[in-house]
This record gives sequence, C-alpha cells and structure tokens, in this order.
Amino acid sequence: MKYLIFIKRTFQKKSLIISSRLILGIIFIYASWDKIINPVQFADILYNYKILPLSVINLISVFLPWLELITGLFLIFGIFIRTSAKILTTLLIIFIIAITINIIRGLDFDCGCFSTIKTDSGSNPYLLLIRDILLLIPGFAIISNDKPKKEKI
Repeated sequence: MKYLIFIKRTFQKKSLIISSRLILGIIFIYASWDKIINPVQFADILYNYKILPLSVINLISVFLPWLELITGLFLIFGIFIRTSAKILTTLLIIFIIAITINIIRGLDFDCGCFSTIKTDSGSNPYLLLIRDILLLIPGFAIISNDKPKKEKI
C-alpha cells in the first residue's frame, strides 16, 4: 500500500508531468514527420504488418501521422493534455499489440516508427516492444495526474 501511495505522489509531481509531456510530444512529433511526407511508403509498411484490411490502410497511413503530430503538439503546448496523452497511450498499446502479433507470427518487418525507409534486416521487434512499453510510463503519468480537472482550450 505504501508503494502505491508513493507511485501516485510521484506521478503527481509537476516536473514529472511536464517532462512526460515533452518526452511524448517530441517523440510523436518526430515520429510523424517522415510518415506525413511519405504516406505511400508508410502505407506499404502498414501493409507489411499483415494485420489491417487493405480497405483502411491508405486512410490510416494519411490520418495516423497527423494525429501523432497534432497530439504531440498539444502535449508540448499544454492543450487538451489528458486527452492527448490518452490518445497517444492508446496508440502505444495498439503498436505493442501489433508488434507482439508479428513476433508471435515470426514475421520480419520494419516498424515504420520514425522512418519509412525500409531496411534489409528489419527492426529488432523485442527492442521495439520494450521501447513502446517504456513510453507508456510518461503517458500513464500524465493520465493519472488528477490535479488538472479542466483541460485548456
């Protein structure tokens, strides 16, 4: 019980929340940039995951990077903070599920996280999984912070 109280108090520290916002915001803004510039290559990466139906891949390849960019900017500038953190945390959970599915399948794939350039060897899926799980921490820190009850508009 003491540890849960300690974790809750730690997650409510203003400096942790601000640094969590900056970390997630910057990472997702950076991740969105190449995908926005190269939606066709990003669609190809999404296709290689072999999870999504063909009918939605083009839509997602255009929409997802803009969602990452806008929510990342919102976190940095303090607009709709909790909502943006919830969206990005949900995306991370979806990414974790997609990576896990392909690990189980034994597929070699590029994640498309920060670049649409394909590599011959693909990415190390276990490192991708660990990275995304660790990125959940700042997301949960922002979401669990119960001091700001109202979002900035």
